Amino acid sequence: QYDSQVGADTVQTGGDAAVVRIHGTRKALAMTTDCTPRYCYADPYEGGKQAIAEAYRNLCAVGARPLAVTNCLNFGNPQRPEIMAQIVGCLKGMSEACIALDMPIVSGNVSLYNESKATGGGSAILPTPAIGAVGILDDWEKSATIGFKAEGDNIFLIGSKDAPSIHAGKHLGQSLWLKECAGRSDGMSPPVDLKAERRYGEFICAVIHTAIVNAVHDISDGGIAVALAEMALAGNLGADTQMFGFETPDAFGEDQGRYLVTTSVAKMAEIEALAAEASIPCSWLGVVGGTELSIRGEQEFLVGEEPQDGIDKSPSWSIPLATLRAAHEGFFPALMDGEL
Repeated sequence: QYDSQVGADTVQTGGDAAVVRIHGTRKALAMTTDCTPRYCYADPYEGGKQAIAEAYRNLCAVGARPLAVTNCLNFGNPQRPEIMAQIVGCLKGMSEACIALDMPIVSGNVSLYNESKATGGGSAILPTPAIGAVGILDDWEKSATIGFKAEGDNIFLIGSKDAPSIHAGKHLGQSLWLKECAGRSDGMSPPVDLKAERRYGEFICAVIHTAIVNAVHDISDGGIAVALAEMALAGNLGADTQMFGFETPDAFGEDQGRYLVTTSVAKMAEIEALAAEASIPCSWLGVVGGTELSIRGEQEFLVGEEPQDGIDKSPSWSIPLATLRAAHEGFFPALMDGEL
């Protein structure tokens, strides 16, 4: 967790939130910035809620207790009714989320008229209420990171309301999959259940502090599939996962309020018992290991199980980590070189 290349007080970077130690104490601050403009454009109210909820989720995912929010409200020309409606909707959603999640806004600024007169306002930026949030850890050594830790660890999905019958996400409106793979930007942004967000976030913090889990990552852009890929790349370990009711787009559903966690075989029963006691949805998803990321459907099973008559043992899809890493790390250089 400790990154000596960044600085003596930086505990971690590159995860859901940065974690920085507080001088002379065991405490640390967790910091994150978040916003999903396409959600705010489709539904300013839900998009505003989601921006706060995503920041809350990122802080909880490293084990921090969320404290407060700052913001930078970026919009087009407020003299146009549709832009003013975006501002009002986002602010209402943000306000409701801040109250529900006990994260007051302590500062912020506003940037308006972000559009070109030459297009009559047609080039206005998407509504972007950028959120900065801070949380605190009482012991910096108990912060969680996103990378898979060990072969054989079990992966659980925390917070899916459909569990255990449906492991995959079902909300594809305004998702990255819809935009990048289907070339569409329609549908509504995913709804945010603020009561559930708080319950799930508090549960995640609790299991981090009791050292039951050894990797944690919230699910956001790209759904379960992208979250798994990020955990695999961070830990340089693959995973063999299973989703009931699986169809390829479902793995990219951006349903809110969800986390992926890993735990050792010895602690599987403990996390399942704690989740049941707290009425927190908790579904087994798969096992860490290997050099590929595999996602299987309902009629398939994990490597090591006995084959059954009439069932295809091949995964729904499986991607080598080397291929994922090349795509991930090669994108920006290719963009800068004008190849994309």
